[in-house]
Amino acid sequence: MTGRGQARAGDLLELVRSGRATTRGALQQATGLSRATVGQRLDRLFRAGWLREGAGGPVDSPLGGRPSITLEFDDEHAVVLAADLDTRHARAAVLSLTGEIHAEHSGTLVIEDGPDAVLGELGRWFAELLEKSGHRAESVCGIGLAVPGPVDSETGRVVQPPMMPGWDGYDIRGRLARAFTEHTGAGPVPVQVDNDANLMAYGEQRTGYADCSAFVLVKVSTGIGAGVVVGGAIYRGIDGGAGDIGHIRVGAEALCRCGSYGCLAAVASGGAVARRLAEAGVPAASGSDVRDLLAAGHPEALGLAREAGRQVGDVLATVVTLLNPGVLMIAGDLAGTAFLTGVRELLYQRALPRSTAHLDVVTSRLGERAGLVGAGALVVEYLYAPERVEERLLAMGV
Repeated sequence: MTGRGQARAGDLLELVRSGRATTRGALQQATGLSRATVGQRLDRLFRAGWLREGAGGPVDSPLGGRPSITLEFDDEHAVVLAADLDTRHARAAVLSLTGEIHAEHSGTLVIEDGPDAVLGELGRWFAELLEKSGHRAESVCGIGLAVPGPVDSETGRVVQPPMMPGWDGYDIRGRLARAFTEHTGAGPVPVQVDNDANLMAYGEQRTGYADCSAFVLVKVSTGIGAGVVVGGAIYRGIDGGAGDIGHIRVGAEALCRCGSYGCLAAVASGGAVARRLAEAGVPAASGSDVRDLLAAGHPEALGLAREAGRQVGDVLATVVTLLNPGVLMIAGDLAGTAFLTGVRELLYQRALPRSTAHLDVVTSRLGERAGLVGAGALVVEYLYAPERVEERLLAMGV
């Protein structure tokens, strides 16, 4: 927030959205602004449709009087579109500004078909979902997309993604915005893109572990990746490469999709387990196939999942020692009892007791919707950040 006494309308909206100040009096106290100035700033937010008055709060004065009118972020003035891409499957949804899913669709979408075809198809899905949910395309304020590769957050482009051939450096934001317009007839909207594990971690941390200041999610599906949320914000590293633990070398000789030998993903991912099952005569081609076998209690799949968990747990001992998280969440196709048991075996064996004394090792709460919720939240945090609120209000003439 800007200095005390200089707070903008966007700063006031942030205070209301976060719950730190939800009455006019509390906003005056938090910002140092006069009553008249607070009123002027709030009037702009009301005219934009972003704020509404809620029920009266408690009376603060012992002398009684009228209760203070609370202020609320109006989450009904717009909706967000979100999609989560995996290697052979995708999920898309219409969400409220607070993350409630209004309509959802999942289906086959092969990422190797290339960005033009995949993003064009997502545009069609979005149009159908809007019709299904009863929302006009003009009510969409932004689109969030989760992808299975490292993303430069400044440009929204993937950087040398091992599992996304043909996507390196592609203008994802521009193509998805055009696909939305082509299929809905509405004007272009902002598009935010991030790594799928990052957005899963963001969605899970915000909805279930908001008080956890250091949160790590590890997604083990066809590949392996981790999302890290520190202080309520995604930690991406310099160019989006943070959390790419699937390409840590573990000394094995297996060839990874990245072209190197001995990567963790080459021996312990859902894809690696599927390959070993196929070699043993069990039909399996991907992490989702392994998930189905695990759900059916297939003994060989269970044994291989536990072994994979031990290999991942060995690497996570270093991750936990480095980051000292309060929550380590295991998610993805392999995130069942067998895999989790293997993770815990090696993690607690290799990490110092000091590193795990206050650590909760858990599985996903949001399940397959985690990436969608995180992608939606990414869009909302981008659009309603204080500095962007000012830009948008001026563009609206408010």
